[in-house]
Amino acid sequence: MEDILLDFEPKLKGLSVRDWSNRMHEIAHEFGSVEQLDTNHTAYFLKAGPKLLVTFDSVDGIRNSRLAAEPRGFLYAREEGWSCLTIVSNSDSWFRTPDIFAYFDDLIDEGFFENFDDVLFYGSSAGGYAAAAFSVASPGARVLAIRPQATLDPKIAGFDARFKKFRRFDFTSRYGFAPEMVDAAEQAYIVYDPTQTLDAAHGALFSRPNVSLLHARSMGHNIEHIFDSLGIHDDMLLAAMDGRLSSVKFARLMRARRAHDRYLRRLYTRAINAGHPQLAANLCFFVLRDREDSFFETHLEDLKTEGIVPHDIQVPKTAAQ
Repeated sequence: MEDILLDFEPKLKGLSVRDWSNRMHEIAHEFGSVEQLDTNHTAYFLKAGPKLLVTFDSVDGIRNSRLAAEPRGFLYAREEGWSCLTIVSNSDSWFRTPDIFAYFDDLIDEGFFENFDDVLFYGSSAGGYAAAAFSVASPGARVLAIRPQATLDPKIAGFDARFKKFRRFDFTSRYGFAPEMVDAAEQAYIVYDPTQTLDAAHGALFSRPNVSLLHARSMGHNIEHIFDSLGIHDDMLLAAMDGRLSSVKFARLMRARRAHDRYLRRLYTRAINAGHPQLAANLCFFVLRDREDSFFETHLEDLKTEGIVPHDIQVPKTAAQ
């Protein structure tokens, strides 16, 4: 089975929710299938090559993304020839409904996942939880989950009050505790910012021999969007699909954040709040050494008025040459 690049234009950007949904159905009907799972969830499948990307996302999340308002899987079906299965929710549900359980049961019974050489489950936050939880439907698959919750069951995750109203969903039955579900995966990559206490607590629950805990330090809650803006998201997904997303590979990709304004400004704020103005001054120096930036210029001047100046760090001649 060879990669087949699907040839279509999404034409999804700027549409109303109804028109967007209609266009999604058109694309799925032309290149695969679409199934309404319940009033809140729809499954879109595009058939292309032997690699399958399974994603979980919300209507708002997709429509407000940088990807021409299309699911990630659609992009990879066009540019990489991957088949894709996209589970879309109209509202937050953590994908915890009996109809979704039944849908994945049917896929297992049909041997759906056995038709593909490589399978990658992907999602962020609630979608990351679902990617990990439902990966058990395809033993030997890989998982890439960005700041996922392990569960919202208060008996286990009572430390996390952010999603209290969603605890009404059943997290104790089938496909429930995500860290246990990834036991069947060949490899799972769990990405989170260790400085975000609650995200780090969930991430720690995933610790398993087949799980790589990848730290996106100082990236906050919008890790997925920052990865997109840094241009490293594609490299992450490509590496995860092939099982090549090692901690070394991830660290190399993360070096791109050194040129990302939001990350650098967050780093400055952390240094100040942690009582390290000297580190903040040094950061300003390094940024301004490469480019003009009013944020760092202003804050460096403020620090200088307080008698805090950046260290005069000399670049070694061998490095400069």
